[in-house]
Amino acid sequence: MIKIEQWFSDLRPVVGAVVVALAVGSCSSSPSGPPSAQDDICAIFAERPNWREAIIASAIRWGAPPEVQMAIIWKESSFRSGARPPKNYALGIIPWGRASSAYGYAQAIDSTWNWYRRETGNSGADRDDFEDATDFVGWYMAKTMMTNNVHMHDAFSQYLAYHEGHTGYNRGDWRSKGWLQQVATRVADQAVRYRGQLHRCL
Repeated sequence: MIKIEQWFSDLRPVVGAVVVALAVGSCSSSPSGPPSAQDDICAIFAERPNWREAIIASAIRWGAPPEVQMAIIWKESSFRSGARPPKNYALGIIPWGRASSAYGYAQAIDSTWNWYRRETGNSGADRDDFEDATDFVGWYMAKTMMTNNVHMHDAFSQYLAYHEGHTGYNRGDWRSKGWLQQVATRVADQAVRYRGQLHRCL
């Protein structure tokens, strides 16, 4: 008869192998990094079903069209959760901080993110959490509509206000920034592309 101690000893390597296999399997089944087909909103939602639910929830809560939210996030971070602005370098070689505190999917800066958390009561919101990020984008778009009288479907102007801030947008700082207008045009074009695809997956 096999002793209990020996039985457990013989079983340990098998249990270990099963645990490792399950861990590897769970990692491989959970997508990491940005989605592979960023120009197709339905492909993104197929790869990240929880993103679809988050976008719909934000659209219902704030009235922000899904295609505009997604186009802004696409431009801001390329759907990378840990996106940050590039580092600045003193004398070209010495790391000297970053251009801003922007971080996460929505590239929200510290002060605006804290404003969002205070006003919505979402005190535990994280910028690298897509659900929180898209809720933030919807909230900010609603603020832009109220503050700057910009229609929710006007992706071009919504992005300008998102980038420049509500005060900067009202001052018209963006009018002298041709490069920024080009970027806003790209966002608007992406929103149109996404809107044309949404009938397949919403």
